[in-house]
Amino acid sequence: MNSPVRAILSPCIGICRLDDEGLCEGCHRTGSEIACWSQLSDGQRQQFMETVLPLREARREG
Repeated sequence: MNSPVRAILSPCIGICRLDDEGLCEGCHRTGSEIACWSQLSDGQRQQFMETVLPLREARREG
């Protein structure tokens, strides 16, 4: 029996530098969030993509 393939969402855009606040300049994740990304459930990743990261991006642009 084949396992279903999980969609692996990643906000990475290839700009991988941490700013003075410890957030990636490209995806707005912390270093520890980046490191544990593969261990998060799809639901946890989705919450980051829909809620957490857009809020961080808006604060940065605001």
